Amino acid sequence: MAEAALVVRQLLKRTQGGKETIVSVLDKNVRVIRQDHCFLLFEDLAKRDGWLQCLEIFRWMQRQRWYIADNGVFSKLISVMGKKGQVRMAMWLFSQMRNSGCRPDTSVYNSLITAHLHSRDKTKALSKALGYFEKMKAIERCHPNIVTYNILLRAFAQASDVQQVETLFKDMEDSVITPDVYTYNGVMDAYGKIGMLREMEAVLVRMKSYGCKPDVITFNTLIDAYGRKQAFDKMEQVFKSLLRSKESPTLPTFHCMITNYGKARLREKAELVVQKMDDLGYRPNYVTHECLIMMYGYCGSVSKARDVFDKMLAKGHMQVSSLNAMLGAYCTNGVPSEAYGLLEDVIRRGTVVPNSSTYKLLYKAFTKAARKDLVDVLLKKMNQQGIVPNKRFFLDALEAYGSSSDSSKAVPKSSSIKDSSKKPRGSAKIGGLNWGWG
Repeated sequence: MAEAALVVRQLLKRTQGGKETIVSVLDKNVRVIRQDHCFLLFEDLAKRDGWLQCLEIFRWMQRQRWYIADNGVFSKLISVMGKKGQVRMAMWLFSQMRNSGCRPDTSVYNSLITAHLHSRDKTKALSKALGYFEKMKAIERCHPNIVTYNILLRAFAQASDVQQVETLFKDMEDSVITPDVYTYNGVMDAYGKIGMLREMEAVLVRMKSYGCKPDVITFNTLIDAYGRKQAFDKMEQVFKSLLRSKESPTLPTFHCMITNYGKARLREKAELVVQKMDDLGYRPNYVTHECLIMMYGYCGSVSKARDVFDKMLAKGHMQVSSLNAMLGAYCTNGVPSEAYGLLEDVIRRGTVVPNSSTYKLLYKAFTKAARKDLVDVLLKKMNQQGIVPNKRFFLDALEAYGSSSDSSKAVPKSSSIKDSSKKPRGSAKIGGLNWGWG
């Protein structure tokens, strides 16, 4: 497997910069390429939004002598197409699979259900998913498994369809399949992200009643959900329970707390989380620092955010997401000129290459601030880098412009912005409780 991965890396390297197409590279190496290489190519290209190249590889595979139609290949391709919103392509692959003599199995149907759930029309998607679910029950080799139930339970929880979630749980109880920790975590996470805390807590009670022990993902899910709703007393209680349990916090545990305290402008609380990380011997990574940058941005402490950013820069830990976090902090605090200055500086130094998300963030901020001068130079930068804005890019910017209370006003220059770094906020008690580490 390691040897196959090395071959795939070499093949993809030759396609970088657009000098050679993936098919021409495969043709030149036809003697060594086999199905396992193609499978790895699918996985790698899926991460790079290369679904069209995946289809080209599939067509190339079909022309090779060694090619044998395989459920695993179709299942993987259907999954890739679904994640990229290409539901029609996923359906075409499903028909191709049947035409080639392959008989669908549970994994193929699971991929097909997942593909439909990625479509924009969620009501239609859920209806299709249930249709496939019922069809699977009638086919011996396609009976739903734990993965099927986990996919559907999470989807219906995200859709706030409590009744259907209960129906699926009842269906599991009547079958030979037992819910596992992934089942409960998935449903709780879905409820938590849409703020349905009572429903999330009911799933936790169900989980415990069936003797399924919470793991660190369970704790992190609860911490994030309570933090999003600013139910900080409950968030803190869950964190204390985590420290007393056999599980150990992970970096995402602390990241959730830092971010949610930041959104509530509770800077001191967030800084206490960082101190607790240090006390427990956790080493922060670049995501930790990005959370701190965003937290200081929310709290109006732009200079503190820049201090964290500069330290990352000095240590060579810079990612494009780190740049975006700092630009976001500037834009949130009404200093677009500073944001553009930073963009120019990183481009000039070659520190990191801005991506479409970078430009989208700045375009929305500059448009909302009615800074046409900055919008114009930003579009020129995008053109120089070869980034072509799509329809969604401009629609989001127009939405931001329309939501501005007074879009005719240009934002003040950085010299007139007050930075609250010297006067930290967030010393208030939450729910009558002081932060206690116990």
